[in-house]
Amino acid sequence: MKLRSALISGLFAAAVLAGSPACAQEQARGDQGEARREAQAGTIMRSGEIEARILPTMRDAEYLGFAYDSTARAYRLKFIKDGRVTYVDVDARTGRIIGRSR
Repeated sequence: MKLRSALISGLFAAAVLAGSPACAQEQARGDQGEARREAQAGTIMRSGEIEARILPTMRDAEYLGFAYDSTARAYRLKFIKDGRVTYVDVDARTGRIIGRSR
């Protein structure tokens, strides 16, 4: 009985975890589409404009890319230097840095 319960719990956990990446990927695609629409409408800056402002300030780190958060209306740029990842959060409307984290 315990084995059956453990097996069912394991299968349930696997099913939940298997659905998570797909859900996260859908959210990322939705945010990218939202960023495109908002940039075309002129309510936020385009990603290229943000990169042009921020990359020179991180010249000693390798740029890995960005993500857009439509809820926060912010870009998160990802950099790596000496094996350490740094995230730079940027207000998509103004281009101002609003946070850094490692």
